[in-house]
This record gives sequence, C-alpha cells and structure tokens, in this order.
Amino acid sequence: MRPDSPGHRLGGGRDRPPQPREITVAGMIRKLLISGVATKLVQEARKPENQAKIKKAIADFQRKRSQGRRP
Repeated sequence: MRPDSPGHRLGGGRDRPPQPREITVAGMIRKLLISGVATKLVQEARKPENQAKIKKAIADFQRKRSQGRRP
C-alpha cells in the first residue's frame, strides 16, 4: 500500500489486527507501569515537606477559583 492511500496505517506496518495475547501483555505492562507511578506518588505524598506543598497548592487553587467567581 502507498503511504497516501486511505487504508495505510502508520507504525508497525502489520496488516493483521493484534492478537489477544499481544493485547493482554500490553495491558499488563501498562497496568504495572501505572501501579509503579501510583506507588511512587503515594510515597512522595507521605513526606512532610511534600504535604506542606500539596496543602499550599490546594489553598492557592481554591483561592484563585473563589476570586474568579466574584464580579
């Protein structure tokens, strides 16, 4: 197929749909990656200096949001 033809797919160049095993492995890797990021986020959020930063960011956001509603 030519690159400018309507049926052309960019990327792998495979003409077959992904097999169930490929979908399962890709999904599992994605979930592991998300789980690792979430774990690191929780660990960082437990630190006192980061808790102070989070509280300040929330307060700033709430303040800006309430100021935006006043005429």
